[in-house]
Amino acid sequence: MASFSSSSPAPLSSLLTHQLSLLLLLLSLVGSWRLSDARMHSISSLITRDLFDSIFLHKDDTACPAKNFYTYESFIRAAHCFPSFGNTGRVATRKREIAAFLAQISHETTGGWATAPDGPYAWGLCFKEEIRPQSNYCDSTNTEWPCYPGKSYKGRGPIQLSWNFNYGPAGKALGFDGLRNPDIVSNNSLIAFKTALWFWMTEQKPKPSCHDVMVGRYVPTEADLTANRTAGFGLVTNIINGGLECGIPGDSRVNDRIGYFRRYSKLFNVDTGRNLDCEDQKHF
Repeated sequence: MASFSSSSPAPLSSLLTHQLSLLLLLLSLVGSWRLSDARMHSISSLITRDLFDSIFLHKDDTACPAKNFYTYESFIRAAHCFPSFGNTGRVATRKREIAAFLAQISHETTGGWATAPDGPYAWGLCFKEEIRPQSNYCDSTNTEWPCYPGKSYKGRGPIQLSWNFNYGPAGKALGFDGLRNPDIVSNNSLIAFKTALWFWMTEQKPKPSCHDVMVGRYVPTEADLTANRTAGFGLVTNIINGGLECGIPGDSRVNDRIGYFRRYSKLFNVDTGRNLDCEDQKHF
């Protein structure tokens, strides 16, 4: 006569509980891996608060009108809204792009001078708006982004966003009324950084985006080749303010931008790359 084991099978509920525990453990491990991966690729892993503070040594000095305005938290939050910024290519490429961006906004907001404490390139983010604008920066011929009566589209924020044709699309992309309320760029730190990153990341034909230039995605057109617009930090300067600064040998404004870039590149432990100036380039 056949014999049977005296042990009885485990209850179904116990098996389900065990399987559920294994599933939860697996999900926890996947979640931890994703969190670790996200942190590894987060811009905050490349520019810590300490590095940010060492870059902008004097931004919160009493002498700076933007004292306490440009915070590390606002920069990181704004950067997270543009996932490709500082997160494209190899680590050296990512660091170089961040250094280039910070150098450009430092020149735009500089409070430094030749004999300034810690040198002229330690005074970025000192200003949050243009102090003595020469006009209200209204292009009345632009009907797509018409100026609102009584509003000034002077330089504001880290990139010194200017003109109605920039405030309008920036506001549309970021969720504020740039034409009716341009002052928000100098009143809200997060929006200020967002406008700078919007300008950096956005292609405005015939100009490429600053981002594409710094990460090696710039493909020059025939017109670019004729104008000697070669990839590098100098081309980024051309995109930002080439009409006033490029094609001029030894321009002091261009050299100031380069000075900031060289200092920041050292802090990030990366090289600057080639073509730092735009003196041989035609502007767009």
